[in-house]
Amino acid sequence: MRRPVLLLVLPLLVVAGCAPTRADLFDGPSDPQRAEAFDQRAARVAEAWQPGPEWRTGYVPLEGPTILTGDPRFTPDTEAAFRAGWYRAQVPLYPTRVGGEIRFPDGRLTLPLVSAAEAYRQIDQGDPLPCPGRPKRPGLPTPGGPTVEPGPDGWTTSTAAPTACRSLTVTGVTLGSVPVRTSRGEAQVPAWLFTVEELAAPVARLAVAPTAVGRVPEPTAPAEPLPDGLVSAQDLAAVDGARLIVRLGVGTCDTAITPLVWERPDVVVVGGSVTRSTDVCPAILKMEPVTVILAAPLGARPVLDVSTGAALSIASR
Repeated sequence: MRRPVLLLVLPLLVVAGCAPTRADLFDGPSDPQRAEAFDQRAARVAEAWQPGPEWRTGYVPLEGPTILTGDPRFTPDTEAAFRAGWYRAQVPLYPTRVGGEIRFPDGRLTLPLVSAAEAYRQIDQGDPLPCPGRPKRPGLPTPGGPTVEPGPDGWTTSTAAPTACRSLTVTGVTLGSVPVRTSRGEAQVPAWLFTVEELAAPVARLAVAPTAVGRVPEPTAPAEPLPDGLVSAQDLAAVDGARLIVRLGVGTCDTAITPLVWERPDVVVVGGSVTRSTDVCPAILKMEPVTVILAAPLGARPVLDVSTGAALSIASR
C-alpha cells in the first residue's frame, strides 16, 4: 500500500534570493553529524521492520498495476490520455476468468486472474468530453466489456488543448507476463497486454485478482521526529541491480541535496540530507531524484524510508 504523498506544482513566482541553481543542489557531501543521525535512525527503522509470512510466501507487488511495456513514443495528447485513463475498445473483451502462474526467483505461485473485460474496466477511467468527429461507440461489439459512454467516474474534463480530447484506441488484447518488483524480488507476473493504436508499446494491466494480492505491511516509524537536515524518500523511480533512483521530498530552496543509504543483508534504508535556506521560501514539497549505489544488488530486500519506515514502491511507469 503506497502511502499518500503531497506533490504540488512549483509556482511561477519564486521568492527572490532563495531559488538555488541546479549546480547548487548537489554541492557537497553530507554533514558528518547528519550522516550519523541518519545511520542511527535507519538502524531503528530496520529493527522495527517485521513483515508477516505473506511477505515471503505470497504475492505482494511493489509497483503499480498499469505498466508500459516499452517506449510508447508519447505525444502530448497520447500522454494526457494515458495518464487520465481515456480508452475506447475496438475488439471484443470477454469476461472469462482464468488462472495464472507467477514466477519468482525463489519459486512459483498459481493464483486466480481477472478477465480481459475486468482488466479493461480497471484501466478505463472515463472519457474526455466529446470532440467533433469522434466516434460514439467502438466498431466491434464487446461482450461483457465496456463502451465509450461515460466511465465509472463520468465524463473527464480537461484543461488541455482541444486536441487532447481523444481517447486511446485498443485494437488487440493478449494474456502475457511482465517483470514486476515484488516482496520476493523481480517476478514475471501475468498481465493483460492491450495493443493501443496510438502507442508504440502495449499497455499492460497486471491480471492477478485483487483477492490474491497481498498488502504491504503498515510501517512502524521511530517515535522521534526526523532530525533537522534529513529528508524522507517518497518512492523509487527505478531499480537496476545495485543502482537505485530514489525520489526525495525536499523544499524548493534546499541545497546540498545528498542521498543517504544504510543497508544490511535483509533490508535497505534510504533518505537524504539537505541544507536549509535561511531566506523565506514557499512551503512546497518537491520531488528530487537522486541515485543510490548499494554495496550489493538489491535482490529481494525491501527499501524503507528513513522517516516513516514504509516500504517504498516503484512509481507508475
